[in-house]
Amino acid sequence: MIGQVIDTNSAWIGQQLNTIGLDVLRAMSIRDRRDDIIESLDLALSRVDIILITGGLGPTKDDITKQTLCEYFGTELVLNEVVLERISSFFSSRGINMLEGNIHQAMLPEACTVIDNLLGTASGMWFEKDGKVIISMPGVPHEMKGMMASSILPALAKRFVGDEIIHRTILTYGIGESLLAHKIQHWENSLGDKKIKLAYLPAPGMVRLRMTLHGTKRKEMQDLLNETEKEVFPIIQEYIYGYDNDSLGHIIGRLLVENNSSLGLAESCTGGYISHIITSVPGCSRYFYGSIVPYQVEIKEKTGLAKAETLFHSGAVSEQTAIEMARGIMSIMGSNFSLATTGIAGPDGGNAENPVGTIWIGIGSPRGVRAVKHNFGKNRERNIQMAAQGALFMLRKEIIGTFAQD
Repeated sequence: MIGQVIDTNSAWIGQQLNTIGLDVLRAMSIRDRRDDIIESLDLALSRVDIILITGGLGPTKDDITKQTLCEYFGTELVLNEVVLERISSFFSSRGINMLEGNIHQAMLPEACTVIDNLLGTASGMWFEKDGKVIISMPGVPHEMKGMMASSILPALAKRFVGDEIIHRTILTYGIGESLLAHKIQHWENSLGDKKIKLAYLPAPGMVRLRMTLHGTKRKEMQDLLNETEKEVFPIIQEYIYGYDNDSLGHIIGRLLVENNSSLGLAESCTGGYISHIITSVPGCSRYFYGSIVPYQVEIKEKTGLAKAETLFHSGAVSEQTAIEMARGIMSIMGSNFSLATTGIAGPDGGNAENPVGTIWIGIGSPRGVRAVKHNFGKNRERNIQMAAQGALFMLRKEIIGTFAQD
């Protein structure tokens, strides 16, 4: 609630419920306070049929969800011997002594159906009231996900699901939301006849177009979405870089593998962020040779990525330096593609010639080496993110363009 921990559980749960045909009406974040939990339960039960709760099931005093649910459903905690044995085995198999707080985790509401936690010590709880289902799960993401996948989603699908919900998402880069909407307005107007809903989901530099369709015949629904996607493709094909859950790292990796190519990186202002995106993909060692982060001007020279005279006459943030870095890292790594970034991420360090947000991106390929200048603004985090994305989109186009000539 104070912003120190980011809630990723809600997003994941929403995605999973949607895949089995359940609409999510609302996601709420509340404090670990009895009155807030009870008030939120009353509100939710007046609106929906299924309530999923995460958090507050640990062994410490601030974990009050279990006790509050007992009060809410008029029940009491009782020792569950099966759960106690499972918790005991969990600790003994790891050579750890079980504490009293962990023993307390085997105390569960008498009125609930216990949901096994195969990855931790906090059991899930399934309650029912007036035909509605309330499920409490641990807040630890991997424990919650395991419980959802093994038990909860199959049970909910069997009991509640009617129509299926399927999506098709088109990923675009380099065009703003308003201009994109203008270009596809006639196509968008035709979606109503097909009962397809369209959502614009913007992010820095990118816009996702998500088509949604409800129905009972999955194959026919999928064919309709595929056909509809093909209709818009000619209108915005220069901006489309992927679909659905494609990530930049996976897209770049796939292109490099398909074309038997390799990549080296020289990252100054992005500080290794591009390398992080690339190495987040399993198997990237097939095509990623490595990177250098020459953050200091002197290191650019010492590593051979830029000449002393270039740094002196043109400056570290310049077209010539970006070109030399892109050429130099290709030579050092022996790769046939390269990216280099040099700029002023901010919030300080800018001047009249190169204000904060000025970033040069160099790219090397079998077609040669060049650099492009960008100015992304004054926010440091956004500048790093946008520079990394911009560099990878440049690389994608360069790979496609290089081998399209053959």
